Amino acid sequence: MTEYTQDDLLPLSGIQHFLFCRRQWALIHVEQQWKENALTAEGRIMHKRADDPFFTETRNGVITARSVPVASYRLGLSGVCDVVEFKPSPPAPSRSTPAGLSEGEGGITLPNREGMYLPSPIEYKRGREKRDHSDETQLCAQAMCLEEMLSTRISRGYLFYGETRHRVEIEFTSELRTLVEDMSAEMHNYFSRGYTPKVKTHKGCRSCSLADVCLPKLQEKVVAASKYIEQNIED
Repeated sequence: MTEYTQDDLLPLSGIQHFLFCRRQWALIHVEQQWKENALTAEGRIMHKRADDPFFTETRNGVITARSVPVASYRLGLSGVCDVVEFKPSPPAPSRSTPAGLSEGEGGITLPNREGMYLPSPIEYKRGREKRDHSDETQLCAQAMCLEEMLSTRISRGYLFYGETRHRVEIEFTSELRTLVEDMSAEMHNYFSRGYTPKVKTHKGCRSCSLADVCLPKLQEKVVAASKYIEQNIED
């Protein structure tokens, strides 16, 4: 897999946009267009409540860090974790431990802290659980960045939904990790080409903050007209 440089890194949060709609992602990250609506404003406010830079607290031995910057040069992504929890872990076994620790194999050490800790990212979302797995993919990307930075293995993280006030545990399966790798590679491919794809309208278009920029229904008509010309008009 390609090893990216600092200048190559794309916003990690974009992977959620990319899964929701590749055209929306390209309008934001390739064409640099963004408009806020009520839904994105609510999401921004919720993140603002979670984000308190450099703030950490300890409760029942669990260390909570907020606004944690992360990056992966393997994936070519960088961003900020809303929250990372560090839970105490049993001491690592005396036998030699293979590269890439997992839960139950010791965790990591933290500056000025005794013992070992297991990190888990937590992402705050407005609304409720989605069917497209975009939230899970973004969370897994955060975990993979943390793994690269901390030389550890993270098996799970959590999504907190504002509408349901419910915290959902997400397991970082091999399938989810592969999806993160595939999506990040495709994002870099689009970005390097300056490519904004055409899309068909779907239910998500109604709540998209870029609907009046994207003009999805007009795009469908343009594509249809283009196909008609190709099929019916000869040189």
